[in-house]
Amino acid sequence: MGNDPGSGSDGALSRRHVLLGTVGAGLTGLSGCLVRGQDSGLEGEIVIDGSNTLLPNSAAVARRFQWENNQVRVSVSGSGTGAGFQSLCRDEIDLSDASREIKETEEELCEGNGVEWFELEVVMDGIAIMKNPANDWCEDLTTDELNALWESSSDVETWSDLREEWPDEEISFYGRDSASGTFDYFTEAVNGQTGNIRSDYTGTADTNMIVRGVRGDQYAVGFGGAGFYYENEDDVDLIAIDDGDGPVKPTEETIEEGTYTPLSRPMYVYVNLAQLAREEFREFMRFYLRNTQETAREVGFYGISDEVLEEQQDKLEDEIERFA
Repeated sequence: MGNDPGSGSDGALSRRHVLLGTVGAGLTGLSGCLVRGQDSGLEGEIVIDGSNTLLPNSAAVARRFQWENNQVRVSVSGSGTGAGFQSLCRDEIDLSDASREIKETEEELCEGNGVEWFELEVVMDGIAIMKNPANDWCEDLTTDELNALWESSSDVETWSDLREEWPDEEISFYGRDSASGTFDYFTEAVNGQTGNIRSDYTGTADTNMIVRGVRGDQYAVGFGGAGFYYENEDDVDLIAIDDGDGPVKPTEETIEEGTYTPLSRPMYVYVNLAQLAREEFREFMRFYLRNTQETAREVGFYGISDEVLEEQQDKLEDEIERFA
């Protein structure tokens, strides 16, 4: 792995490639792969954990950073958004990847442990509603129908329960599990309350398992990050969502422009404020924001706007000034 991991088509990393390349990163760090690169004079260790969904972007940023700063070891793990917040609030990590905003109970844990933090928005993502390619009847769903499918009190069992002209065949349901920030966002956006979901769906921490479940059943439906769909276009299809202005599918344009509603969402990193006293961490955070629009698109996410990026950079510099 001695080649420059920079931008451009030859260096582009798919979400899957980044994930495969960083298995065990929490134990070994990414620096073991980078046998060359540049010695900037910075050295130290940076520890990142949290959202499994956001992991590919942070791993891609870390890989680039280590190429330019090869004496800094960056460890990137994906234990889940909730687990990442727990580690952040115990002062065990420097940066927490998050596919949702921090909860009040997590804020209280941080406060109780004397851990200060701040939030940065780093990428946009969309949640895809996936179907089997043999499903030729359901091209789109209204948000009301999506709610009827997934809410905890749902009485929808077959496709004909949604629209009478559809097959009278039992639906199989697949989605992220309750430890996932994707689960939290989806249930709140679709069903009005975090955790509000039917009890008979198959929940998993691995979106690839959702893809396999939908691929294997003509009558299945599932939800997961849009990037995973685009890695598996030959295996699953998209269902467009109609939020009142006509059916829309998650694409780079609809997600970055905010027209894929209500399933477009920002994703975040939560910064352990005290660690900004370390020069290598300050420079890593600046590097993260400079590169995140490009790495996001490389690994299957979508870029935040230039205006939002500038706001996040200003926020970071304001916090860094506290240690000047």
